[in-house]
Amino acid sequence: MSGRARTAGTRRPWIGITSYHREVEGRARFTLPAAYADAVRRAGGRPVVLCPGDEEPADLLERLDGLLLSGGGDLDPQSFGGGEHEQIYFVCGERDAFELALVREALRIGLPLLAICRGMQVLNVALGGGIHLHLPDVVGERVHHRISQDEPTSHGVAVDGGSRLAGVIDRDELPEVASWHHQAVDRLGEGLTAVARAEDGTVEALELAGAPQVLAVQWHPELRLETPSERRLFDWLVRGAPAG
Repeated sequence: MSGRARTAGTRRPWIGITSYHREVEGRARFTLPAAYADAVRRAGGRPVVLCPGDEEPADLLERLDGLLLSGGGDLDPQSFGGGEHEQIYFVCGERDAFELALVREALRIGLPLLAICRGMQVLNVALGGGIHLHLPDVVGERVHHRISQDEPTSHGVAVDGGSRLAGVIDRDELPEVASWHHQAVDRLGEGLTAVARAEDGTVEALELAGAPQVLAVQWHPELRLETPSERRLFDWLVRGAPAG
């Protein structure tokens, strides 16, 4: 039984947010940009940081009302049958294994799930999909999806007007989103549908058939909370999408 089923209406929803990889230089630590927690709090939820390495993801999720998969470094290409590329960075097998297990358990129990940037790629890989190792090699430089590892850039996104995502954000086009990735979805995982794309054809959002409680976006809505459509994604997660 999920936390929502046990205590619905008696407290602010607890939203688990995956932390970044384990940093081992100097004093070892797990980190998470504050913008994710701020976005959850603004929507009325209580953020709970989930650190890689826990061997009981099912036990963790049983206590939560929703799951937010954050961005960060790249998945190990071995997890989806990919090769090597010099641009791959911050690979962490501990984080990969933890998040893939979280996603599969969240899908099994119908927990509301919002996947952001790397998180969308994790969702895709968990369902058997593949990832472009370095997006500029595939689509060129017409649309800049990342300009550096330190600062985001922006570009437009077209959303399928009949998608659940369009209903949540109340738009079928976003003139500017915060973009910060060099990889992207290639082969779609089982049951997934691309419901938004950049001008160069890059997949920018995913939905899962039969799972209205799941949304995934390649951009970073937590960085643009001044925009109503971006805030609505976190409202959707915290208020609880219908399980099914």
